[in-house]
Amino acid sequence: MQALSHTMVTIGGQPISWIEAFGFATGALCVWGVAREYSWNWPVGLLNNLAFLVLFAGFGLYADAALQIAFFALGVYGWVKWTRRGRGRVLGASAVPIRRTGRRAAICGVAIAISATVVIGLALDTWTDSVVPWPDAFILAFSLLATWGQARKVIEQWWVWIAVDVVSIPLYISKGLWLTATLYTGFLLLCFYGLRRWLREERAQDATALEPDATPVPA
Repeated sequence: MQALSHTMVTIGGQPISWIEAFGFATGALCVWGVAREYSWNWPVGLLNNLAFLVLFAGFGLYADAALQIAFFALGVYGWVKWTRRGRGRVLGASAVPIRRTGRRAAICGVAIAISATVVIGLALDTWTDSVVPWPDAFILAFSLLATWGQARKVIEQWWVWIAVDVVSIPLYISKGLWLTATLYTGFLLLCFYGLRRWLREERAQDATALEPDATPVPA
């Protein structure tokens, strides 16, 4: 792990470690895979979780580091759920349809995430040396909500990821993690791309569902 934390290159006076570069590459590939509905986004995401676990723990972002462990567990769940329909789907496009969450479920999810933010923020402020407990807590709680929605292919998960990215970018800049901040800027752009693409796919699903059954009926 010490070798992975060594500086790979310096850009604009900012050192970039091997582990941060690996996290950049796997993170970008993972989010692009989600936007395209490829099931292989999940194993790539698992590698990304391991990389950021090491990176964030080294910079005192304890909630973000703990988040990677939860991400890993949800990643396994999401991979299984996206590949559950039919053979040959482990590395291909997911057969699970895009769906929307109900109003009650959305309100409940956001309420739980806000409550978790408060609890985690207080815990970080009280029991750790974190100097950014509240944004760290927000990222942890709402990222879990977004990942849960992603695993279930709920379209609203993109809006939650957008909020997480908006908070993450300035946080990582303040920690000198310039490459990671750049990655999350790319994440933000990919979120808008993914949202647009999923909305288009949802319309296509609805149109297909409304088409009359062309199967001939036996006389």
